[in-house]
Amino acid sequence: MNEFIWEFTADRIRKLAMKGFRIDRRPLLKYRPISIETGIIYNADGSAIVNLGGTKVVAGVKFELGQPYPDTPDKGALLVDAEILPHSSPAVEPGPPDEDAIELARIIDRSIRESKAVDLTKLVIREGELVYLLFVDLRVLDNNGNIIDASSLAAAAALASAQIPKVEDDQIVRHEYERALELNEIPLYTTFAKIGKLIMVDPRIEEEHAMDARMSIATVDDGHVTAIQKGGNGSFTKGEIEFMIEEAIKKGRDLRKVVKEAVEDGRKN
Repeated sequence: MNEFIWEFTADRIRKLAMKGFRIDRRPLLKYRPISIETGIIYNADGSAIVNLGGTKVVAGVKFELGQPYPDTPDKGALLVDAEILPHSSPAVEPGPPDEDAIELARIIDRSIRESKAVDLTKLVIREGELVYLLFVDLRVLDNNGNIIDASSLAAAAALASAQIPKVEDDQIVRHEYERALELNEIPLYTTFAKIGKLIMVDPRIEEEHAMDARMSIATVDDGHVTAIQKGGNGSFTKGEIEFMIEEAIKKGRDLRKVVKEAVEDGRKN
């Protein structure tokens, strides 16, 4: 879609927002349809694909062995990587991960790390010498808007379905597992877009081009906020932020049910 068409569409969205409507007639606080499937990558230790209203993200989890960081000899390591593939959007060009992909990886990493979803002390084989390195790789296949929430769901489902591989003679035995990866929390983002005076959840790609500002809020089961990421040049009032936090807590609980159901279905199959 060229710039003229984007701006024409964005102008239409802003005019609809002034009347209290969205371009797809969704209620302001309703997500698009969500589907999650786990166990889709044979060679991964955990994997999932998420379809959020046409935005598709694949997450793969893999364990490797390595030395712990010098300042945390009693902990394993968590590393999150993201790539927005060129075919996901006409705006993405081939080449190394761009700044949007780097930001996406940091956003997802922050929500997992700050929530202490993974107890890294349980990834130690020999303290100070050998630990598991936990890699979470995200690939955006289709971008129809809100890749943060879609990536958050994919990462959570992949981690929740992951298995820790066996180790023999300081080598990982592929496709043989010691135990399931235990998660203390399932951190999930809820993303809001502000267009004019309207606050809406789960923006489509067209709404992202029209929005004044974006706020992504990660929450966990007990209602705590573990991470916040703002985007766009616009601003939010204190009241708007408080409203979004309350809604993110509610939406997070609903989204966690979807993740847990998908993981259970994957185990049955």
